[in-house]
Amino acid sequence: MKMIELYRHKKVLVLGLAKSGVSAASLLHKLGAFVTVNDKKPLSENPEAQGLLEQGIKVICGDHPIELLDEGFEVIVKNPGIPYHNPMIVGALDREIPVITEVELAYQISEAPFIGITGTNGKTTTTTLVFEMLNIGQKQPLIAGNIGTVASGVAEKATSDNTIVIELSSFQLMGITTFRPKIAIITNLYDAHLDYHGTRSEYWGAKARITGNQTEHDYLIINGDQQQCVELAKNTAAKVIYFSTTKNLGEGAYIRDGWVMFGLEQIVRIKDIVLPGVHNLENILSSVAAAKLCGVSNEAIYQVLSTFKGVKHRLQFISEKEGRRFYNDSKATNILATSKALAAFETPIVLLAGGLDRGNSFDELIPSMQNVKALITFGQTAPKLEEAAKAAGIKAIKRVDNVEKAVPVAFELSEKGDVILLSPACASWDQYKTFEVRGDIFIEAVHKL
Repeated sequence: MKMIELYRHKKVLVLGLAKSGVSAASLLHKLGAFVTVNDKKPLSENPEAQGLLEQGIKVICGDHPIELLDEGFEVIVKNPGIPYHNPMIVGALDREIPVITEVELAYQISEAPFIGITGTNGKTTTTTLVFEMLNIGQKQPLIAGNIGTVASGVAEKATSDNTIVIELSSFQLMGITTFRPKIAIITNLYDAHLDYHGTRSEYWGAKARITGNQTEHDYLIINGDQQQCVELAKNTAAKVIYFSTTKNLGEGAYIRDGWVMFGLEQIVRIKDIVLPGVHNLENILSSVAAAKLCGVSNEAIYQVLSTFKGVKHRLQFISEKEGRRFYNDSKATNILATSKALAAFETPIVLLAGGLDRGNSFDELIPSMQNVKALITFGQTAPKLEEAAKAAGIKAIKRVDNVEKAVPVAFELSEKGDVILLSPACASWDQYKTFEVRGDIFIEAVHKL
Protein backbone atom coordinates (compact mmCIF):
# COMPACT_ATOMS: atom_id res chain seq x y z
CA MET A 1 0.00 0.00 0.00
CA LYS A 2 1.01 3.62 -0.33
CA MET A 3 2.27 4.93 3.02
CA ILE A 4 0.70 8.34 2.48
CA GLU A 5 1.52 11.28 4.75
CA LEU A 6 -1.96 12.82 4.47
CA TYR A 7 -3.06 11.72 7.95
CA ARG A 8 0.23 11.74 9.85
CA HIS A 9 -0.14 13.60 13.17
CA LYS A 10 -3.72 14.58 12.28
CA LYS A 11 -6.65 14.06 14.62
CA VAL A 12 -9.14 11.76 12.92
CA LEU A 13 -12.52 10.62 14.27
CA VAL A 14 -13.86 7.27 13.10
CA LEU A 15 -17.62 7.42 13.63
CA GLY A 16 -19.38 4.06 13.85
CA LEU A 17 -17.58 0.75 13.77
CA ALA A 18 -18.71 -2.46 12.07
CA LYS A 19 -16.13 -4.00 9.71
CA SER A 20 -15.34 -0.83 7.78
CA GLY A 21 -14.82 1.28 10.91
CA VAL A 22 -12.46 -1.24 12.50
CA SER A 23 -10.40 -1.46 9.31
CA ALA A 24 -10.31 2.32 8.85
CA ALA A 25 -9.24 2.95 12.46
CA SER A 26 -6.43 0.39 12.31
CA LEU A 27 -5.22 1.71 8.96
CA LEU A 28 -5.22 5.33 10.09
CA HIS A 29 -3.28 4.32 13.20
CA LYS A 30 -0.63 2.73 10.95
CA LEU A 31 -0.53 5.93 8.88
CA GLY A 32 0.41 7.94 11.97
CA ALA A 33 -2.95 9.59 12.70
CA PHE A 34 -4.20 10.36 16.19
CA VAL A 35 -7.33 8.22 15.99
CA THR A 36 -10.45 8.42 18.12
CA VAL A 37 -13.21 5.87 17.61
CA ASN A 38 -16.80 6.65 18.60
CA ASP A 39 -19.44 3.91 18.54
CA LYS A 40 -22.92 3.81 20.03
CA LYS A 41 -22.64 0.25 21.34
CA PRO A 42 -21.35 0.05 24.97
CA LEU A 43 -17.72 -0.99 25.34
CA SER A 44 -18.66 -4.10 27.36
CA GLU A 45 -20.71 -5.35 24.38
CA ASN A 46 -18.25 -4.18 21.76
CA PRO A 47 -15.36 -6.61 21.09
CA GLU A 48 -14.31 -4.63 18.01
CA ALA A 49 -13.83 -1.49 20.11
CA GLN A 50 -11.99 -3.48 22.77
CA GLY A 51 -9.58 -4.74 20.12
CA LEU A 52 -8.86 -1.19 18.94
CA LEU A 53 -8.31 -0.11 22.54
CA GLU A 54 -5.62 -2.79 22.83
CA GLN A 55 -3.88 -1.25 19.80
CA GLY A 56 -3.60 2.03 21.66
CA ILE A 57 -6.48 3.74 19.86
CA LYS A 58 -8.74 6.05 21.86
CA VAL A 59 -12.25 4.62 22.09
CA ILE A 60 -15.47 6.35 23.22
CA CYS A 61 -18.51 4.07 23.38
CA GLY A 62 -22.13 4.17 24.54
CA ASP A 63 -23.38 7.27 22.71
CA HIS A 64 -22.36 9.98 20.23
CA PRO A 65 -21.57 13.04 22.40
CA ILE A 66 -21.83 16.17 20.22
CA GLU A 67 -19.18 17.93 22.33
CA LEU A 68 -16.67 15.43 20.92
CA LEU A 69 -16.58 17.60 17.80
CA ASP A 70 -14.89 20.39 19.80
CA GLU A 71 -11.70 18.34 20.14
CA GLY A 72 -10.17 19.66 16.92
CA PHE A 73 -10.66 16.77 14.52
CA GLU A 74 -9.39 17.45 11.01
CA VAL A 75 -11.21 14.56 9.29
CA ILE A 76 -14.14 12.27 10.11
CA VAL A 77 -14.43 8.79 8.60
CA LYS A 78 -18.06 7.78 9.04
CA ASN A 79 -19.82 4.45 8.74
CA PRO A 80 -21.82 4.55 5.47
CA GLY A 81 -25.04 3.69 7.28
CA ILE A 82 -24.96 6.87 9.40
CA PRO A 83 -27.19 9.40 7.58
CA TYR A 84 -26.10 12.95 6.92
CA HIS A 85 -28.90 14.32 9.10
CA ASN A 86 -27.28 12.64 12.13
CA PRO A 87 -26.43 15.44 14.63
CA MET A 88 -22.75 14.44 14.68
CA ILE A 89 -22.48 14.75 10.90
CA VAL A 90 -24.48 17.98 10.79
CA GLY A 91 -22.23 19.39 13.52
CA ALA A 92 -19.08 18.31 11.69
CA LEU A 93 -20.15 19.90 8.43
CA ASP A 94 -21.16 23.10 10.27
CA ARG A 95 -17.58 23.17 11.62
CA GLU A 96 -16.27 22.52 8.08
CA ILE A 97 -14.70 19.21 9.11
CA PRO A 98 -14.37 16.96 6.01
CA VAL A 99 -16.48 13.79 6.25
CA ILE A 100 -15.45 10.77 4.17
CA THR A 101 -16.27 7.07 4.02
CA GLU A 102 -13.78 4.23 4.25
CA VAL A 103 -13.87 3.74 0.45
CA GLU A 104 -12.13 7.08 -0.01
CA LEU A 105 -9.43 6.01 2.41
CA ALA A 106 -9.00 2.75 0.50
CA TYR A 107 -8.50 4.63 -2.77
CA GLN A 108 -5.95 6.97 -1.23
CA ILE A 109 -3.65 4.15 -0.12
CA SER A 110 -4.21 1.66 -2.96
CA GLU A 111 -1.50 0.78 -5.45
CA ALA A 112 -4.09 -1.08 -7.54
CA PRO A 113 -6.62 0.50 -9.95
CA PHE A 114 -10.34 0.12 -9.25
CA ILE A 115 -13.33 -1.15 -11.17
CA GLY A 116 -16.31 0.36 -9.34
CA ILE A 117 -19.84 -1.04 -9.65
CA THR A 118 -23.00 0.70 -8.46
CA GLY A 119 -26.69 0.91 -9.36
CA THR A 120 -30.01 0.11 -7.72
CA ASN A 121 -30.09 -3.60 -8.54
CA GLY A 122 -27.58 -6.13 -9.82
CA LYS A 123 -24.48 -4.73 -8.09
CA THR A 124 -23.48 -7.91 -6.28
CA THR A 125 -24.02 -10.19 -9.27
CA THR A 126 -22.15 -7.83 -11.59
CA THR A 127 -19.27 -7.39 -9.15
CA THR A 128 -18.94 -11.14 -8.78
CA LEU A 129 -19.12 -11.73 -12.54
CA VAL A 130 -16.44 -9.13 -13.26
CA PHE A 131 -14.21 -10.61 -10.56
CA GLU A 132 -14.67 -14.16 -11.89
CA MET A 133 -13.98 -13.11 -15.49
CA LEU A 134 -10.80 -11.28 -14.50
CA ASN A 135 -9.77 -14.19 -12.31
CA ILE A 136 -10.22 -16.81 -15.05
CA GLY A 137 -8.52 -14.32 -17.39
CA GLN A 138 -5.48 -14.27 -15.04
CA LYS A 139 -5.73 -10.52 -14.30
CA GLN A 140 -5.16 -10.97 -10.53
CA PRO A 141 -8.36 -9.26 -9.30
CA LEU A 142 -9.34 -8.63 -5.70
CA ILE A 143 -12.96 -8.17 -4.61
CA ALA A 144 -14.09 -5.53 -2.12
CA GLY A 145 -16.70 -3.10 -0.88
CA ASN A 146 -20.37 -3.51 -0.15
CA ILE A 147 -20.14 -7.18 -1.13
CA GLY A 148 -18.67 -8.06 2.28
CA THR A 149 -14.90 -7.54 2.14
CA VAL A 150 -13.76 -4.19 3.53
CA ALA A 151 -12.21 -1.97 0.87
CA SER A 152 -9.41 -0.50 2.97
CA GLY A 153 -8.37 -3.95 4.18
CA VAL A 154 -8.18 -5.18 0.59
CA ALA A 155 -6.33 -2.05 -0.54
CA GLU A 156 -3.69 -2.55 2.16
CA LYS A 157 -2.70 -5.86 0.56
CA ALA A 158 -3.11 -4.85 -3.11
CA THR A 159 -0.19 -4.24 -5.45
CA SER A 160 0.02 -2.55 -8.83
CA ASP A 161 -0.40 -5.99 -10.42
CA ASN A 162 -3.90 -6.33 -8.96
CA THR A 163 -7.23 -4.77 -9.91
CA ILE A 164 -9.74 -4.12 -7.13
CA VAL A 165 -13.32 -4.89 -8.19
CA ILE A 166 -15.53 -3.03 -5.74
CA GLU A 167 -19.29 -2.93 -5.16
CA LEU A 168 -20.36 0.55 -4.05
CA SER A 169 -23.57 1.68 -2.38
CA SER A 170 -24.95 5.19 -2.63
CA PHE A 171 -24.13 5.55 1.08
CA GLN A 172 -20.45 4.87 0.42
CA LEU A 173 -20.32 7.14 -2.63
CA MET A 174 -21.68 10.08 -0.65
CA GLY A 175 -18.38 10.11 1.25
CA ILE A 176 -15.82 10.20 -1.57
CA THR A 177 -13.72 13.19 -2.63
CA THR A 178 -10.93 11.86 -4.90
CA PHE A 179 -12.02 8.25 -5.56
CA ARG A 180 -11.59 7.59 -9.28
CA PRO A 181 -12.23 4.14 -10.76
CA LYS A 182 -10.50 3.23 -14.01
CA ILE A 183 -13.78 1.59 -15.02
CA ALA A 184 -17.15 2.52 -13.49
CA ILE A 185 -20.38 0.58 -14.01
CA ILE A 186 -23.88 1.86 -13.29
CA THR A 187 -26.20 -1.13 -13.69
CA ASN A 188 -29.52 0.75 -13.51
CA LEU A 189 -31.27 3.52 -11.57
CA TYR A 190 -34.63 3.26 -9.83
CA ASP A 191 -36.13 4.81 -6.70
CA ALA A 192 -34.58 3.33 -3.55
CA HIS A 193 -33.26 4.36 -0.13
CA LEU A 194 -35.35 7.53 -0.18
CA ASP A 195 -35.63 7.25 3.61
CA TYR A 196 -31.85 7.95 3.66
CA HIS A 197 -31.45 10.33 0.71
CA GLY A 198 -34.76 12.15 0.91
CA THR A 199 -35.39 12.58 -2.82
CA ARG A 200 -34.87 10.70 -6.06
CA SER A 201 -32.47 13.36 -7.38
CA GLU A 202 -30.32 13.11 -4.23
CA TYR A 203 -30.18 9.32 -4.58
CA TRP A 204 -29.35 9.37 -8.28
CA GLY A 205 -26.82 12.14 -7.63
CA ALA A 206 -25.08 9.94 -5.06
CA LYS A 207 -24.84 7.14 -7.63
CA ALA A 208 -23.45 9.56 -10.22
CA ARG A 209 -20.54 10.37 -7.93
CA ILE A 210 -18.89 7.15 -9.10
CA THR A 211 -17.94 8.90 -12.34
CA GLY A 212 -17.46 12.42 -10.95
CA ASN A 213 -13.65 12.23 -10.82
CA GLN A 214 -13.14 10.19 -13.98
CA THR A 215 -11.20 11.64 -16.92
CA GLU A 216 -11.05 10.93 -20.64
CA HIS A 217 -8.62 8.12 -19.83
CA ASP A 218 -11.32 6.20 -17.88
CA TYR A 219 -14.48 4.31 -18.86
CA LEU A 220 -18.11 4.55 -17.75
CA ILE A 221 -20.20 1.47 -18.58
CA ILE A 222 -23.86 2.40 -18.30
CA ASN A 223 -27.37 1.16 -19.06
CA GLY A 224 -28.39 2.40 -22.50
CA ASP A 225 -31.99 1.23 -21.98
CA GLN A 226 -32.68 3.79 -19.25
CA GLN A 227 -33.12 7.44 -20.14
CA GLN A 228 -31.95 8.59 -16.71
CA CYS A 229 -28.67 6.72 -17.24
CA VAL A 230 -28.27 8.18 -20.73
CA GLU A 231 -28.81 11.67 -19.30
CA LEU A 232 -26.31 11.03 -16.51
CA ALA A 233 -23.70 9.88 -19.05
CA LYS A 234 -23.82 13.30 -20.74
CA ASN A 235 -22.08 14.80 -17.71
CA THR A 236 -19.08 12.47 -17.48
CA ALA A 237 -15.59 13.10 -18.81
CA ALA A 238 -15.03 9.34 -19.18
CA LYS A 239 -15.42 7.33 -22.36
CA VAL A 240 -19.00 6.02 -22.29
CA ILE A 241 -19.68 2.36 -23.13
CA TYR A 242 -23.38 1.51 -23.32
CA PHE A 243 -25.00 -1.86 -22.78
CA SER A 244 -28.53 -2.77 -23.86
CA THR A 245 -30.81 -5.80 -23.73
CA THR A 246 -33.23 -4.26 -26.25
CA LYS A 247 -31.18 -2.39 -28.87
CA ASN A 248 -28.77 -3.63 -31.52
CA LEU A 249 -26.07 -1.07 -30.71
CA GLY A 250 -23.33 -2.26 -33.04
CA GLU A 251 -20.92 -1.12 -30.32
CA GLY A 252 -20.69 -1.58 -26.57
CA ALA A 253 -22.43 -4.70 -25.19
CA TYR A 254 -25.77 -5.89 -26.56
CA ILE A 255 -27.81 -8.88 -27.78
CA ARG A 256 -27.97 -9.92 -31.45
CA ASP A 257 -29.35 -13.13 -32.96
CA GLY A 258 -29.17 -15.00 -29.65
CA TRP A 259 -25.60 -13.90 -28.92
CA VAL A 260 -24.07 -11.62 -26.32
CA MET A 261 -22.05 -9.17 -28.40
CA PHE A 262 -19.26 -6.73 -27.62
CA GLY A 263 -18.75 -4.43 -30.56
CA LEU A 264 -18.89 -6.79 -33.54
CA GLU A 265 -17.57 -9.80 -31.57
CA GLN A 266 -19.79 -12.74 -30.67
CA ILE A 267 -18.94 -13.57 -27.04
CA VAL A 268 -21.39 -16.28 -25.90
CA ARG A 269 -24.72 -17.71 -26.99
CA ILE A 270 -27.54 -16.85 -24.59
CA LYS A 271 -28.57 -20.52 -24.53
CA ASP A 272 -25.16 -21.38 -23.03
CA ILE A 273 -25.58 -18.97 -20.08
CA VAL A 274 -26.70 -20.79 -16.92
CA LEU A 275 -27.53 -17.74 -14.75
CA PRO A 276 -31.38 -17.56 -14.61
CA GLY A 277 -33.51 -14.51 -15.30
CA VAL A 278 -33.88 -12.02 -18.13
CA HIS A 279 -32.85 -9.25 -15.73
CA ASN A 280 -29.45 -10.90 -15.32
CA LEU A 281 -28.68 -10.11 -18.96
CA GLU A 282 -28.06 -6.50 -17.86
CA ASN A 283 -25.52 -7.72 -15.32
CA ILE A 284 -23.92 -10.04 -17.86
CA LEU A 285 -23.63 -7.36 -20.55
CA SER A 286 -22.06 -4.80 -18.22
CA SER A 287 -19.60 -7.34 -16.83
CA VAL A 288 -18.65 -8.52 -20.34
CA ALA A 289 -17.92 -4.90 -21.28
CA ALA A 290 -15.66 -4.45 -18.24
CA ALA A 291 -13.85 -7.72 -18.87
CA LYS A 292 -13.22 -6.89 -22.52
CA LEU A 293 -11.87 -3.44 -21.60
CA CYS A 294 -9.44 -5.25 -19.26
CA GLY A 295 -8.24 -7.54 -22.04
CA VAL A 296 -9.95 -10.73 -20.85
CA SER A 297 -10.27 -13.37 -23.56
CA ASN A 298 -13.61 -14.51 -24.97
CA GLU A 299 -12.76 -18.03 -23.83
CA ALA A 300 -12.41 -16.92 -20.20
CA ILE A 301 -15.69 -14.98 -20.36
CA TYR A 302 -17.46 -18.01 -21.87
CA GLN A 303 -16.08 -20.27 -19.15
CA VAL A 304 -17.59 -18.03 -16.45
CA LEU A 305 -20.98 -17.50 -18.08
CA SER A 306 -21.44 -21.18 -18.93
CA THR A 307 -20.86 -22.24 -15.30
CA PHE A 308 -21.82 -19.31 -13.01
CA LYS A 309 -25.14 -20.02 -11.25
CA GLY A 310 -25.41 -16.83 -9.21
CA VAL A 311 -24.36 -15.38 -5.88
CA LYS A 312 -25.67 -16.38 -2.49
CA HIS A 313 -29.02 -14.77 -1.56
CA ARG A 314 -29.58 -13.57 -5.16
CA LEU A 315 -31.87 -15.99 -7.01
CA GLN A 316 -29.74 -18.74 -5.49
CA PHE A 317 -30.94 -22.25 -6.29
CA ILE A 318 -31.06 -24.21 -3.03
CA SER A 319 -32.57 -27.63 -3.64
CA GLU A 320 -35.38 -29.62 -5.20
CA LYS A 321 -37.87 -31.75 -3.29
CA GLU A 322 -40.63 -33.76 -4.91
CA GLY A 323 -40.51 -31.62 -8.03
CA ARG A 324 -40.52 -28.27 -6.20
CA ARG A 325 -37.48 -26.04 -6.75
CA PHE A 326 -36.43 -23.69 -3.92
CA TYR A 327 -34.73 -20.34 -4.61
CA ASN A 328 -33.24 -17.92 -2.09
CA ASP A 329 -33.54 -14.27 -3.19
CA SER A 330 -33.22 -12.69 0.27
CA LYS A 331 -31.19 -9.82 -1.19
CA ALA A 332 -34.37 -8.60 -2.93
CA THR A 333 -35.01 -5.78 -0.47
CA ASN A 334 -37.21 -3.66 -2.75
CA ILE A 335 -40.19 -4.10 -5.07
CA LEU A 336 -38.17 -3.87 -8.28
CA ALA A 337 -35.81 -6.67 -7.25
CA THR A 338 -38.73 -8.96 -6.43
CA SER A 339 -40.50 -8.04 -9.70
CA LYS A 340 -37.40 -9.11 -11.62
CA ALA A 341 -37.11 -12.32 -9.64
CA LEU A 342 -40.74 -13.19 -10.41
CA ALA A 343 -40.12 -12.51 -14.11
CA ALA A 344 -37.26 -15.03 -14.11
CA PHE A 345 -39.66 -18.02 -13.90
CA GLU A 346 -42.35 -19.27 -16.25
CA THR A 347 -43.66 -21.96 -13.88
CA PRO A 348 -46.14 -21.25 -11.02
CA ILE A 349 -44.55 -19.58 -7.99
CA VAL A 350 -45.20 -19.80 -4.27
CA LEU A 351 -43.80 -16.49 -3.03
CA LEU A 352 -42.43 -15.83 0.48
CA ALA A 353 -42.32 -12.08 1.16
CA GLY A 354 -42.37 -9.45 3.90
CA GLY A 355 -40.14 -7.42 6.17
CA LEU A 356 -39.43 -3.87 7.28
CA ASP A 357 -42.21 -1.34 6.64
CA ARG A 358 -40.76 1.79 5.05
CA GLY A 359 -44.17 3.33 4.48
CA ASN A 360 -44.68 2.32 0.84
CA SER A 361 -47.52 0.28 -0.64
CA PHE A 362 -46.97 -2.74 -2.88
CA ASP A 363 -49.25 -1.72 -5.74
CA GLU A 364 -46.24 -1.64 -8.09
CA LEU A 365 -45.73 -5.35 -7.43
CA ILE A 366 -49.24 -6.37 -8.56
CA PRO A 367 -48.47 -6.62 -12.33
CA SER A 368 -45.56 -8.94 -11.57
CA MET A 369 -47.66 -11.32 -9.45
CA GLN A 370 -49.64 -12.89 -12.29
CA ASN A 371 -47.63 -16.10 -12.04
CA VAL A 372 -47.84 -16.29 -8.23
CA LYS A 373 -50.25 -19.05 -7.16
CA ALA A 374 -49.78 -18.57 -3.40
CA LEU A 375 -48.27 -15.97 -1.07
CA ILE A 376 -46.84 -16.54 2.40
CA THR A 377 -46.20 -13.33 4.33
CA PHE A 378 -44.25 -12.40 7.47
CA GLY A 379 -42.91 -9.27 9.15
CA GLN A 380 -44.23 -5.72 9.39
CA THR A 381 -45.40 -5.49 5.77
CA ALA A 382 -47.50 -8.68 5.81
CA PRO A 383 -50.88 -6.86 5.70
CA LYS A 384 -49.81 -4.58 2.81
CA LEU A 385 -48.48 -7.50 0.76
CA GLU A 386 -51.70 -9.40 1.36
CA GLU A 387 -53.71 -6.45 0.02
CA ALA A 388 -51.58 -6.44 -3.13
CA ALA A 389 -52.00 -10.22 -3.50
CA LYS A 390 -55.78 -9.96 -3.27
CA ALA A 391 -55.74 -7.21 -5.91
CA ALA A 392 -53.66 -9.54 -8.11
CA GLY A 393 -56.29 -12.26 -7.75
CA ILE A 394 -54.22 -14.61 -5.60
CA LYS A 395 -56.50 -16.89 -3.57
CA ALA A 396 -54.02 -18.78 -1.39
CA ILE A 397 -52.59 -16.31 1.15
CA LYS A 398 -51.11 -17.33 4.50
CA ARG A 399 -49.44 -15.26 7.22
CA VAL A 400 -46.75 -16.80 9.43
CA ASP A 401 -44.42 -15.54 12.15
CA ASN A 402 -41.14 -15.75 10.27
CA VAL A 403 -39.20 -17.17 7.33
CA GLU A 404 -38.50 -20.50 9.02
CA LYS A 405 -42.22 -21.18 9.52
CA ALA A 406 -42.98 -20.02 5.97
CA VAL A 407 -41.05 -22.86 4.31
CA PRO A 408 -43.19 -25.87 5.33
CA VAL A 409 -46.36 -23.86 4.67
CA ALA A 410 -45.09 -23.00 1.20
CA PHE A 411 -44.38 -26.67 0.52
CA GLU A 412 -47.92 -27.63 1.56
CA LEU A 413 -49.39 -25.07 -0.86
CA SER A 414 -47.15 -26.11 -3.75
CA GLU A 415 -47.30 -28.86 -6.36
CA LYS A 416 -44.79 -30.70 -8.49
CA GLY A 417 -43.27 -28.29 -11.01
CA ASP A 418 -43.71 -25.19 -8.82
CA VAL A 419 -41.00 -22.78 -7.72
CA ILE A 420 -40.87 -21.82 -4.04
CA LEU A 421 -39.21 -18.40 -3.94
CA LEU A 422 -38.04 -16.28 -1.02
CA SER A 423 -37.98 -12.77 -2.50
CA PRO A 424 -39.12 -10.47 0.32
CA ALA A 425 -39.40 -7.06 -1.46
CA CYS A 426 -38.42 -5.57 1.90
CA ALA A 427 -35.39 -5.01 4.11
CA SER A 428 -34.88 -7.56 6.88
CA TRP A 429 -34.32 -5.31 9.89
CA ASP A 430 -37.72 -5.76 11.52
CA GLN A 431 -36.87 -9.40 12.29
CA TYR A 432 -33.31 -10.13 11.17
CA LYS A 433 -30.01 -8.31 11.50
CA THR A 434 -29.20 -8.65 7.78
CA PHE A 435 -30.68 -10.10 4.61
CA GLU A 436 -27.89 -12.70 4.79
CA VAL A 437 -29.20 -13.95 8.13
CA ARG A 438 -32.71 -14.11 6.69
CA GLY A 439 -31.48 -16.05 3.66
CA ASP A 440 -29.44 -18.48 5.75
CA ILE A 441 -32.49 -19.24 7.90
CA PHE A 442 -34.48 -19.93 4.73
CA ILE A 443 -31.74 -22.28 3.44
CA GLU A 444 -31.64 -24.15 6.74
CA ALA A 445 -35.43 -24.49 6.77
CA VAL A 446 -35.38 -25.89 3.22
CA HIS A 447 -32.78 -28.48 4.17
CA LYS A 448 -34.90 -29.47 7.18
CA LEU A 449 -37.61 -30.55 4.74
